[in-house]
Amino acid sequence: MLAQSVARGGEAMERRGLHRWDLSPKEAVRVQRELSERLILSWDNRKVTSVAGVDVSVKAGRARAAIVVLGFPGLEPIEASTSETTVAFPYIPGLLTFREGPVILAAWRTLNRKPDLLLFDGQGIAHPRRMGLAAHVGLWLDRPSIGVAKSKLHGHYQEPGPDRGDVATLHDEKDPGRVIGAVLRTRARVSPLFISPGHRIDAQRAVEFTLACCTSYRLPETTRWAHRIAGGEHLPA
Repeated sequence: MLAQSVARGGEAMERRGLHRWDLSPKEAVRVQRELSERLILSWDNRKVTSVAGVDVSVKAGRARAAIVVLGFPGLEPIEASTSETTVAFPYIPGLLTFREGPVILAAWRTLNRKPDLLLFDGQGIAHPRRMGLAAHVGLWLDRPSIGVAKSKLHGHYQEPGPDRGDVATLHDEKDPGRVIGAVLRTRARVSPLFISPGHRIDAQRAVEFTLACCTSYRLPETTRWAHRIAGGEHLPA
């Protein structure tokens, strides 16, 4: 049975001892650098029977987060949770988690079925401080997480081949020998996606799971569902 729940601002998520959210941009940068040392970038071969897409839309100073849980590998929608709150942190590239993280955590709190794996519309470690949205929230929740971004934030690469499944390695700009993700063609002759591990997963598995969540579209079904629910749609009855 499909389920959808809604949380509206004012519900505090347990901090898990990571940090406060009411930080200055300078303090937020320091926190990112400290947290990046705690990421686990390996896969423990856990069983995955559900995946979730995470997305946030911001309009007129209000943020609306959506988490949509899908069965895996069938990708049938199971449950969705949303949360809305006033945006408290300014828009600063590289610090978007401090703008979107609290509302995502509020939506997470109301989920009945917690997914085995999270795919975020954003970056994982393909970030100047290795702490994009997927890495940050994945660490907070201690769940495997993947960043699935439509554009590059950080790194250098060579263009992948033109076919579905073609992939190129994404390297750190500051340390060219370090792999921080992959550039993945999910549909033939369509712009690729930028995939990076967030927490408790490696780059290879991040690519494999992302491709498994893509059907006939460029974006994975997790992202497509999360976009729709964040925009105000509901799961079908």
